[in-house]
Amino acid sequence: MIEAVSEEKIVTSPETRLCHERIAERKTVVYETRIDPTVAQVTGERLKVQLFTRFGFMKPKPEEIQFVSVDKYYEPYLVMSGRYFIDYYRKCAYKFKVDKKVLEIILLNHRLKPSQLTDPSEKGCKEIKLEGEERLVYEVKTSLILDRSGREVTANSLPSAPSERSPKKVLEKYGAEEIPTDADLTIIRSRILHRPTDASRIVKELFEVSERTIIYTPRFRVVYKNVKTGNERILEIDGVTSARIHTQSSAQILRKLV
Repeated sequence: MIEAVSEEKIVTSPETRLCHERIAERKTVVYETRIDPTVAQVTGERLKVQLFTRFGFMKPKPEEIQFVSVDKYYEPYLVMSGRYFIDYYRKCAYKFKVDKKVLEIILLNHRLKPSQLTDPSEKGCKEIKLEGEERLVYEVKTSLILDRSGREVTANSLPSAPSERSPKKVLEKYGAEEIPTDADLTIIRSRILHRPTDASRIVKELFEVSERTIIYTPRFRVVYKNVKTGNERILEIDGVTSARIHTQSSAQILRKLV
């Protein structure tokens, strides 16, 4: 049984319709520093020999490793959540086989004439083709946490801490890296906003970003030098938990920040 239905809404073609957007304002959160620089240096003293250990057993003497400096900086993370929704039509065609003796078919007050099939194995049949549109709904949601390089990280990568009351002043004081105002939107659009290529008419289309937050977490960069070889190593300490982040050479840090 075929039931005729009327369209409830006026729809437009993809070429003339722009996606409706609902974008939340971006928030900036700066975590309070929970440890003193001296604590970061003490942590470094416990780990400094490991910084210069090679192959797991070639260790320098502790007195050969000299403290150089400790600096505080802020590491940014982008936290975002969004969704893309589209209610649309796509063109379609349905083919039906009928008896070869059929000359005409009437469906929904339309006269349809069957055509002869070209396949030799279908000599006993004709075919009718119904062209129309199908209505579909597509929705995708995502939640992301990205580091400064745009790599996705887990929530465990971020510690929990109270927020600074004057985040702007703190960031200015330490020369924190500024993130472009639309960087997060560009990323999340590229992840989820993909209009179906077969959409012929659109009923409703929405791109929504409900969460936009930049979290700056404090870090300490502790530098040590092997006075025997002249090599330097950097130890990064979490300013909230005092945990070790990772170790790099001075040259690697320079390339990262430039």
